[in-house]
Amino acid sequence: MNMQKLYNLQIIDCRGLTLELGKRTLIMGILNVTPDSFSDGGKYYTPQKALEHAAQLISEGADILDIGAESTRPGHKEISAEEEWSRLEPVLKELVKKTPIPISLDTQKAEIAEKALDLGVHIINDIWGLQKDNEMARVAGAYGCPVVIMHNRNNTCYRDLIGEILRFLARSIELAIKSGVQEDRIIIDPGIGFGKTTEQNIEVIRRLKELKSLGFPVLLGVSRKSVIGNTLNLPVQERLEPSIALGVLGIASGVDIIRVHDVLPHKKAALMADQVLRKSNGDKNEN
Repeated sequence: MNMQKLYNLQIIDCRGLTLELGKRTLIMGILNVTPDSFSDGGKYYTPQKALEHAAQLISEGADILDIGAESTRPGHKEISAEEEWSRLEPVLKELVKKTPIPISLDTQKAEIAEKALDLGVHIINDIWGLQKDNEMARVAGAYGCPVVIMHNRNNTCYRDLIGEILRFLARSIELAIKSGVQEDRIIIDPGIGFGKTTEQNIEVIRRLKELKSLGFPVLLGVSRKSVIGNTLNLPVQERLEPSIALGVLGIASGVDIIRVHDVLPHKKAALMADQVLRKSNGDKNEN
């Protein structure tokens, strides 16, 4: 597979804002407004702290903000739609007025997605690939928003790991398109840390190029995840350098967007990797 096929140029319309893929790796900054996320739960739980952190992520070079109000860490406790919205609403009302970059909402509930889209959110990021809540695809299609569809499952029993991931994502893509989501507004995510053992996560990272066969941009989220902790026996606060390493490996495999907690160091690493891997696709002096 040549580099041109790995890094395709594409413009994604995000309800009035745009994302330009291919010239460089885009950085999605994580904003958790939860008390119990595995990495930074409680740190940005109040609206004021969340807005301050959002401003920091943007100043460090985030291209997208991904905001979530329900922890999806292993063993997490699901919360009601009412609780999720009570955490999101005060932050989103301010973010959509002040944020110059697309805002992605990390939710698995169509009811929450619809309310957030009404407020002006640009992207829906669904950890169940539109396959858990039957209304999610309809909502995305009705609002004309881009979607990030992630692979997930409730067990780790695979006979054909990559084949089953590809088939799951293909079903999600078909569901999205049938519901009115435009093909050029679909992004796929292999779901590192979701429904996979440590060894399976590593195999997926090793074989990321195979996801490009679906023909859609790829997002990779490995920041601070347990695959690092389990492999290197590191606590969450010591996983930055391994997170960067996995992100760069992803970029070398054609990943278009990396989802991270620590924007600035990942941004620097991505820019350097892009100079080697994407130079022919864009301006060599882009920063």
